[in-house]
Amino acid sequence: MPTEIDFLPYSDELAKYFLSINQQWIEDMFSMEAADTAMLTDPYHYVIEPGGKIWFARHPELGIVGTCALLNKGDGIFELTKMGVIAKARGIKVGEPLLQYVIRQAQVMPVSCLFLLTNKKCEAAIHLYEKNGFVHSDEIMRRFGAAYARCDVAMQYMGV
Repeated sequence: MPTEIDFLPYSDELAKYFLSINQQWIEDMFSMEAADTAMLTDPYHYVIEPGGKIWFARHPELGIVGTCALLNKGDGIFELTKMGVIAKARGIKVGEPLLQYVIRQAQVMPVSCLFLLTNKKCEAAIHLYEKNGFVHSDEIMRRFGAAYARCDVAMQYMGV
């Protein structure tokens, strides 16, 4: 029987998890870039204030175990970004429900384009994105791929 995960919207009290969860996976696989540090240390200014959203996944025993954001890029374009799950919660099916929840939220927002940027090293995440309606996009790579030095994969959600 799957564990019941619930989802919480951004609050100042939860902001520390946005930093800790994302810093953990980024530093495990890459290195923090200036854009990461800015967004993760001041998510209200970089995500919420410009019209974006952040959610947190809460496990009944483990507490806050995941997070994901929608970054408003303007003109109905949103980037699904900073999706992470803490190491001790990987394998208990948090990532896919979190991704599906964020996609559902995007579908009721004024979103005309939903995309994400990632790296080929994130094979499990790429598989998850493909399974949930994202397709690889050269156009997204050209338009937004320079945002991170580590970005070598760009994908667009086809359900909006």
